[in-house]
Amino acid sequence: MRNQLVKSVKRNESMDMMYMAKNGEVSKRRIKVLQVGEVSFRAYCHLRGSKRTFRIDNVLALVPVIQKERVV
Repeated sequence: MRNQLVKSVKRNESMDMMYMAKNGEVSKRRIKVLQVGEVSFRAYCHLRGSKRTFRIDNVLALVPVIQKERVV
C-alpha cells in the first residue's frame, strides 16, 4: 500500500480510497497524496475539502483515478 502511495505522489495522480476511521466507520474519499511517511501520509481530501493525515494501515483499498479523454 505504501509503495502505491509513493507512486501516486511521483505521478501526481488523484486516487479513490476506501478508508476506515479509528471508530470503525468506512468512507470513500478522492484524495491527492502530498507526502508519505512510514505509518501515515498527508493528502488533500476532496470529501472534506482540506489537507488530512491518514494512517496507511487504515486504507482498505486504493485505486488511481482514470480520466477518460472526451471525444469531440
